Amino acid sequence: MREEMTRREEAELRRGHQKPRSPEGWGLLLLLWYLAFYKPIITESHLRRKNIKFIFIRFSAWQYAGCDKLWAGLVTTLCDNIRHHFGALPLSVYHVMGTRPRFASGFSQKEWVLKTGTCLKLWGMLFVLGVGLSVLLVALLVPGIKDHQALKVVGSAVTSLSGSGLVLGAFSVLKNMLISEKQKIERLTNSQKFASQLGFMNKVHSEVEVLVDFLTFMEIFERRRLRVVLEITSLDICYPEKVAGVLNAMNTLLSDSNTPFIFILAVDPSIIVPCLEQTGCMKGLADNGYLYLNRTVTLPFSIPEMGARSRLRYLEAAVQTREDLMYRIITSNVERRRAKCRGVPALPNRREVDAEAVRCIHEAFRCLHDGADPLARYLPTDGVHVRRIVNTIPITLRLLLHRSGTPGTPAPRSAAAWVVLADQWPCRLSWALQCLEDAWQSRPAPDFGARTLWNIFQENVGELSALRQPLHNVLSLDGDPELFQTFLAADFPFTARDARAFLGVTVNLDHSIRHKMGLLRGLHRLQKAAATPVSRSVQCPH
Repeated sequence: MREEMTRREEAELRRGHQKPRSPEGWGLLLLLWYLAFYKPIITESHLRRKNIKFIFIRFSAWQYAGCDKLWAGLVTTLCDNIRHHFGALPLSVYHVMGTRPRFASGFSQKEWVLKTGTCLKLWGMLFVLGVGLSVLLVALLVPGIKDHQALKVVGSAVTSLSGSGLVLGAFSVLKNMLISEKQKIERLTNSQKFASQLGFMNKVHSEVEVLVDFLTFMEIFERRRLRVVLEITSLDICYPEKVAGVLNAMNTLLSDSNTPFIFILAVDPSIIVPCLEQTGCMKGLADNGYLYLNRTVTLPFSIPEMGARSRLRYLEAAVQTREDLMYRIITSNVERRRAKCRGVPALPNRREVDAEAVRCIHEAFRCLHDGADPLARYLPTDGVHVRRIVNTIPITLRLLLHRSGTPGTPAPRSAAAWVVLADQWPCRLSWALQCLEDAWQSRPAPDFGARTLWNIFQENVGELSALRQPLHNVLSLDGDPELFQTFLAADFPFTARDARAFLGVTVNLDHSIRHKMGLLRGLHRLQKAAATPVSRSVQCPH
């Protein structure tokens, strides 16, 4: 959008049109002059302008999730950011003296019309003020007229009446500078009579209308189109009623056809739709959240999955945030060099183990970042999951080194693959581990440890299918089942012995899932045993 803004600006200048103005420096004085004495006119040439300026406002719904009315936070954020962008003084002067833009009549290309009434009133007030001051000065200073009290009273009254209009105007501007639109809306929402205030939404809408008119005024002054882009994020981690409130606020702000607002709604529909269906805003839409979104969103853009190059680039950015790894390498090298210079032997074990851990971590990240390695194919397309994997691998490798006590025991590539497996398929991995645990408890054959985890999972997948109803929410956490098969059967054939070694250091797997599976598996077996008919020979005689 910024590139498009620059391209249009350059193209408009090449066409030879007027150069855009800026409300800064001398431009601010010119803006105040136009605000006070001119009325803006929307002409045909203005509507044909192609140059545009975007004002970006980021609204994180999570920051306002604690307030009663989340949509009020959206409106106050909009008002506050526009105020900060243009300054408090121009907006305050517009509140007091500004005129709503109107369309030109006929083919007139005149964008500014003098406020004749305002000018006459101002000149009249100044003239009366000058006359009053003159009479008052004459009554106070001229020797022969000093004793006339009536003249002093008339001069004082005329001066006070004429000057009070100017003082009231200045006071109104000062008041609007000190009390922003955000504070006005917050005061309305904090009122004890908020629930019974029938005109509340009308007041909020009127404040937004003033902002829209002010933006149109600034469009004509700056000689470019203005669009306010609101980026709404973190909405899918708020309560359902908050989600519906924000979407309703969006529809309210976009209710007028000429509003200069663009909403970028960055959400996960699989989370937003159930939230909408739980609220009362679905009445009349057959309780269909997708239908509501289709009527709200005018340009749907479903972001495609990351390609291999994008995933590696995001992984590299996530690894670079782990400054602690580089810091440990640098400090250990400096300490080793100092110890050698002083002739003092370096402290044993602790630093060596730390250096070995850093080496293993770097090796694991190198395998993840290698496009030729099969492990890179299994990197998730979600940035949050990539960051979780990057944060988990160092902990897993350090725990493995701490448990083994001998350098080189854990294979960094295998540890990284195990972390990816636990992150991408937590339900299926938990089921395989639970079946493995039950098998170990029943004292299996000595060669059981050499069996692959995929074979164990395949033998018990029918039982998992029977329990899919109570495990529905957990199964929805898993990724592609075909990729799970390729991962365990071909690329990373972990054995039962490997799984037992990694289980104690698997920190990114919710072990409560496995415990729930153990209970469900036990109950399922009891139900099967109860349903099996018992022969007469083994029945109890009693």
